[in-house]
Amino acid sequence: MSNFQNLASPKSEFYYVKGKRRLRTNKNEQGNRSPLDISKQVRLSKHELSNMRRSQVPLIRDTLSQLWENDMLPAIWFIFSRRGCDAAVEYLEDCRLLHDTEASEVELELRRFKMQYPDAVRESAVKGLLRGVAGHHAGCLPLWKSFIEELFQRGLVKVVFATETLAAGINMPARTAVISSLSKRIDAGRQLLTPNELFQMAGRAGRRGIDTIGHTVLVQTPYEGPEECCDIIFAGLEPLVSQFTASYGMVLNLLAGSKVTHNQKESDDLKVKRSGRTLEEARKLVEQSFGNYVGSNVMVAAKEEIERIQEEIQYLSSEITDESIDRKCREELSEEDYAEISLLQKRLKEEKQIRNELKKRMELERMAAWKNRLEEFESGHLPFMCLQYKDKDSIQHTIPAVFIGNLKLFADQKIANMVEEEDSLGIGKHKVDSGEQLYWPSYYVALSSDNSWYLFTEKWIKTVYKTGLPAVPSVEGGTLPREILKQLLLREEMMWDKLAKSEYGSLLSTDGSLDTWSWSLNVPVLNSLSEDDEVERFSLEHQDAVECYKQQRRKVSHLKKTIKSTKGFKEFQKIIDMRNFTKEKIERLEARSRRLTRRIKQIEPTGWKEFLQLCIRTFFCCHRCYKLFRRAEKLAHRSPG
Repeated sequence: MSNFQNLASPKSEFYYVKGKRRLRTNKNEQGNRSPLDISKQVRLSKHELSNMRRSQVPLIRDTLSQLWENDMLPAIWFIFSRRGCDAAVEYLEDCRLLHDTEASEVELELRRFKMQYPDAVRESAVKGLLRGVAGHHAGCLPLWKSFIEELFQRGLVKVVFATETLAAGINMPARTAVISSLSKRIDAGRQLLTPNELFQMAGRAGRRGIDTIGHTVLVQTPYEGPEECCDIIFAGLEPLVSQFTASYGMVLNLLAGSKVTHNQKESDDLKVKRSGRTLEEARKLVEQSFGNYVGSNVMVAAKEEIERIQEEIQYLSSEITDESIDRKCREELSEEDYAEISLLQKRLKEEKQIRNELKKRMELERMAAWKNRLEEFESGHLPFMCLQYKDKDSIQHTIPAVFIGNLKLFADQKIANMVEEEDSLGIGKHKVDSGEQLYWPSYYVALSSDNSWYLFTEKWIKTVYKTGLPAVPSVEGGTLPREILKQLLLREEMMWDKLAKSEYGSLLSTDGSLDTWSWSLNVPVLNSLSEDDEVERFSLEHQDAVECYKQQRRKVSHLKKTIKSTKGFKEFQKIIDMRNFTKEKIERLEARSRRLTRRIKQIEPTGWKEFLQLCIRTFFCCHRCYKLFRRAEKLAHRSPG
């Protein structure tokens, strides 16, 4: 990257008014490996990946100099906040993008604008405007925004920092569109842009009749990189959805009912004058909406595509059945090789089934052991514990918390009903061993170090510690900590979020209150607790189940190696690989079918149905109002006044 002062241009010099700045060197040119090469070899954690991306985030000045070097100005730079747009303009006040003639022309136009609209001038943006940089967002007055648009169209503003609202509805074509981030902040956190939003902003790049090609620059941030960019770009555009909705006002305006006026000569007679449209005319007008247009053209094609996909799925599914695989093996393998592999595969299937049963037994024994240990903590001190679960992205989470007690002790009907719904989804009796002993998962309550309540079964317990909160009141004669926490849980109306689920119960969470915040501070971090503090949790039955499972797993592994050593394994593996590839193709087709089904629901024209429903409601409302009016009129005639 060249220094700003050494950038040659026939138009002007692009430089810092207040001195130079040392630009960062590219370490790749010095022979060091790039972070991208490293990330391909080592699986980085989310925190490490964020730190790596943060070190690669370019400065606005550096990006702007690259645009200038490659003749990619004028540009619209999208930043998803008004404050960010204003800060970017202020940051570039010391950069000059205009030559003397252009700067003089901007100054002249600014004077004229001040004379005509003195109250509309945005004083904080004047300095940047004279350098060729401006902001454009809803915080600016309409007159000032129109002034910026005019200067931009004349080439007197080289960079406009704008929010995403500029991407639609305003004629401000640019050679380059710069998108500062692939996500924007919402109330619930950060949300990735949709493909439609990204392509709408990117569509601003390229001036008709001037540029043969437009450029879109996506700037890396600590939150997104090339992976997220590819995910959005290749996700495909979302369908355009009609915003047409019928309303009572629309019904009255289209049909207009019957205007009732009093005849001047005959006061008791009513004269009816027809106006507005008939129901058939209203239908034709409603059916001209964009929703009906999209539905008539796209919905038929989407349904045909779904039918074709279902036929292909049905055919591919028939190709991966056990009968089909067996037939292919007979065709590709010799009779001797087929008999050998077929026998081994049958044994492997049986051994895998035994392994799965032993794994389930091992898990049930572990949970049963925890159940017995937790019963010991229902009275006495409140032990610290660690919960664990995997989210939908298979990322492991550990939660330090303090154990409160079994949910049955809380006697809260709302939470109990919620747990009963979980039980109806498959949580219930599980046989622990080959005998008649059964195991029922129980729900427990804990308060975590981040001031969140957790409802969980023994499935989600990683470990319990000997140390905890003492079972003594804070003041003499006061309430015990366990009772205080129970009261705090039952005091407020809570909405529980399901973090994870399994056949042995779900893990649910909800935010604590200010009253529980001080209690959550007493929960230590897991690093401060050692293995010596852990409660001995493994029963003899559980240890036996673990050993049986390990032996069976070794037996399955040995059998797989035996199959690989057979003579016809290579041909057999090709058949299995083709089956796996077909399964993946079926999954992709099913995902495509689900997307098309959702799209059909979105674009299905329902405007006329809604209009008719509102017509019926309007009729009944008007009829009722008319009856009330007539009743009031009769009462008025009867009254002596």
